[in-house]
Amino acid sequence: MEEQNITRVQVNDKEIILIGTAHVSKHSAEQVKEVIEAEQPDAVCIELDEQRYQSISEGSKWTDTNIFHIIKEKKATLLLMNLAISSFQKRMAKQFGINAGQEMIQGIESAKEVGAELVLADRNIQTTFSRIWHGVGFWGKAKLMMQVVYSIFSNESITEEELEKMKSQDMLDSMLNDFTENFPRLKVPLIDERDQYLSQKIKEAPGKKVVAVLGAAHVPGITKEIHKDHDLNQLRKQPPKSKLPKLIGWMIPILIIALIAYTFYANPSAGAQQTISWVLWNGSFSALGTALALGHPLAILTAFVAAPITSLNPLIAAGWFAGFAQALIRKPKVSDFETLSEDVLHVKGFWNNKVTRILLIIVLANIGSSLGTVIGGADVIRLFFENI
Repeated sequence: MEEQNITRVQVNDKEIILIGTAHVSKHSAEQVKEVIEAEQPDAVCIELDEQRYQSISEGSKWTDTNIFHIIKEKKATLLLMNLAISSFQKRMAKQFGINAGQEMIQGIESAKEVGAELVLADRNIQTTFSRIWHGVGFWGKAKLMMQVVYSIFSNESITEEELEKMKSQDMLDSMLNDFTENFPRLKVPLIDERDQYLSQKIKEAPGKKVVAVLGAAHVPGITKEIHKDHDLNQLRKQPPKSKLPKLIGWMIPILIIALIAYTFYANPSAGAQQTISWVLWNGSFSALGTALALGHPLAILTAFVAAPITSLNPLIAAGWFAGFAQALIRKPKVSDFETLSEDVLHVKGFWNNKVTRILLIIVLANIGSSLGTVIGGADVIRLFFENI
């Protein structure tokens, strides 16, 4: 049996076999099957949490999705980002004629075949996202979003040989060093903490022999961390929510309303000018965002009307109203949900599919409204100082 990409670790009386995989590599899936059949382990650990396991084992349940519930629950942006990231991975997988995450699926199937206990060893993905988002700061968030968008819409392809090279230790170290330089704070929740979480779960897996199917990037860290004890409850903790964004979110509209009200009192014509400026900047940018998402004319009009009002209330957003309008006028059909996984393989598909178009409308209308708030707010302040 080929030992490349396999790391053997002894922890007390337990033999642990780590298989370093690439998530879209055909060879990785084949190797997982070979190792589990040959080793006949007591437990198989896979780099999935409960949420991602359900997604893989139950298949796509898009036909049960209610787009109105997604909007109400404020999950449109998260769903769009998940679809976009999934698109990137699926495009690479399609290039090699396999399913994304095939090595994890193989791990699940092989565990059943040999009678091994299946252990979901990864931390909840929402916890990881929360800790990433909390730790990178404002500019880090902007940089991260740009990097993700670039990787999503990039048409670059790589050879399977290059993919396999990524699993060598030297290449991995080099990649992680680059990763740390670009996003130093991001490496901690995304790699280091998950190394600790995964190593503890693997160590606690039942039996004397355990096979763990992991992304190759985690193998060096787990090899080091598995000899230490880690507090899983501590690693599961959601970061405390900062009160500052909420405070700023209320301070800006209160300031805008106060400035317009005072200007109306001191100079009614200047107050009217401020109001018109606020409405036009907010409404126009939000409507433009909706138009860029190819929204229906009524959805564009809804964004224009809603943005100047929603920008004064942090609890609501123009994109939600524009998305609702689009969903009512162009309600997605079952076929739109059924073709969603294929449509997101191409940039064009995000606009063609009625589901992702609604998500785009929500996101772009909200971005437009935010830009309008900044520019419109600055103009309100300018007019205030010119007329006091």
